[in-house]
This record gives sequence, structure tokens and C-alpha cells, in this order.
Amino acid sequence: MRAKITYFLTAAVLVVYFVLVGSRGLMLIQQGTWLTVTFGAAVLILPVIGVWFLWQNTRFVTRANQLAAELEAEGGLPVDELERDQYGRILRDSADEVFARRKAETEDAPGDWRTWFRLAVAYHDARDTPRARKAMQRAIALHQARVGDQARAGA
Repeated sequence: MRAKITYFLTAAVLVVYFVLVGSRGLMLIQQGTWLTVTFGAAVLILPVIGVWFLWQNTRFVTRANQLAAELEAEGGLPVDELERDQYGRILRDSADEVFARRKAETEDAPGDWRTWFRLAVAYHDARDTPRARKAMQRAIALHQARVGDQARAGA
């Protein structure tokens, strides 16, 4: 729950920032000189990129949470079997061991979104965020393809 609150607060701050930057860009364009119009257009690009980035991340998080809910309903969420030190940090050897099992599962069933989801969690536990994100994107893509196939078969 804390992560959701943090995400929404950060998103709200970003939206306020985008509005402020966008208004400054429009003010520059309204000045009407070639220099201020050029700068104003350049300044307006920043909020556009920011809104796109925020939208993409929100879609990613929403879809990943939907997969987690579906996997939880099936009883397939990965169990936290990681060893931790006295401060609660995951021990590297433990994360590597779990990761090796998750990777083997995924290699055995590369078309199953569930194995990719669990692999993404293992990457995250091993502190490899870029690979965790790619594995989760793969899980989302496989799940959407499966849902699309089911919709076409039912139609």
C-alpha cells in the first residue's frame, strides 16, 4: 500500500510540474518573437515526453498488478523463500538459488506468462531491475496474447 501512495504522490507532483512547465512554454510562444516561440516549443516538448513516460509506466504497473491478482487467485504467486540478514536484506546466495530455479522453470515453459512473472520477481529480488522489467513485459505480452486468443476462439 505504501508503494501505491508513493507512486500516486510522485505522479501528482509530476503532473503539477508538467502543467507549470507547459504554461511557461505557452507564455514564451505568446511573446511572438522567433526566439521565444522556438524556446516555447522546445519547453512544451518536455511535458509531452513526461506525460507519455508517466502513462507508459502507469499502464505497466496496472497490467503487472492485474497479472499478480490473477496469479494469486490461482494460488501461483511465488512464495517468499529468501533468506535475509539481520537487517532484512535478501542474501545474495539465496536470491541466486531462487533465480536459478525460476530461470529453469521459464526455460521449460517459455510460452507461459506465469513462469515469466515469477522470473521477473526473481530478477527483482536479485536487484536486476532492467531484466525484471523485461521479464514482466514478456509476461504481460504473453498474457495479452492468450487473452486475445481466447477472445477470438469464443467469438
